[in-house]
Parts: sequence; structure tokens; C-alpha cells
Amino acid sequence: MSKPILVAYATKRESTHEVADAVAARLREVGHEADVWPAAEIGTLRPYGAVVLGGALYAGRWHRDARRFLAKHRGELSRLPLAVFAMGPLKLEPDDIRGARAQLDRALAKEASLEPVSVAIFGGVVDPARLRFPLNRMEASDARDWDAIRSWADGLAERFAARVAA
Repeated sequence: MSKPILVAYATKRESTHEVADAVAARLREVGHEADVWPAAEIGTLRPYGAVVLGGALYAGRWHRDARRFLAKHRGELSRLPLAVFAMGPLKLEPDDIRGARAQLDRALAKEASLEPVSVAIFGGVVDPARLRFPLNRMEASDARDWDAIRSWADGLAERFAARVAA
């Protein structure tokens, strides 16, 4: 029997949760057990064989709950395969992806002892109806590439396969 994979997420407006659900669904489709939980609600990683952590980027910083998750579980994460994703750029242009990756890399550098097996940047979402003035005047957009998200999850399934076996 294998251990489940934890897919933890940190989000303000649920788009990162939606991506975490999609990653977990894909992992399940290829035979893994996967649990999805808000990063702030995780007490221990003992039941898990691997961890995926996703967080949204806001104003140049990775979501606070994602950063706290890494710090809180540093010891356990040093023994588990860890994959990380961030949501943020509103366009998937190379400069936008590079900028988001630099923001994520700064957050990960604070936990230098952790070496994720995979890191990904996915496009972000703007839903003006959920924002306050003046942000509610922004144009609605959804830059998530669901094919890329599923493909990344497929790669994780392969990387995690041997590690989650009990």
C-alpha cells in the first residue's frame, strides 16, 4: 500500500484551490491517493509520502500561508518529495513567467534546505466582482493553462511513484 500525496494550497480567492483540485484529480486518475487541504490547516505530514504546495503570488510575494507552511514543516519536508507551484502572472508571456518565477524563488530561498523536485508557474485569475475598488475596475482574465497543469501533474505522478510506496 502506498502513502497518499498531500496537495496543500494557499489562496485568497479560490483560483489556487481550483488548481490544487485539478492536480489532485490528475494524480488520482493515474493511481495515486491524494488529499487536498488549505496549507494553514495542516498539522502534520506524517501520513503523506509526498507534498505538492501551491500558493498565489500577490504584490510580489508568495501567499503568507504557503511561506508559513514551508517554515512550519521544514523538518518533515526535508524527508519528503516536495513540488511547488505559484499562480500569478495575468499573461503567459516569457517576461511575466520569469518575473513570477523570481518572486517564487525569493520565497523558496528562505527555506534553502528544501529542494523541490519540481517548480511551476501557472497563470493567475482576475475576477473584478471579487475585488474592492480600485482593483474591481481591472479587466477580467483567467491565464490558467489547464493542459499545462495536467501535464505538470503527470510529471509529478511519475516522480512520486517510487517515493510514496510504503
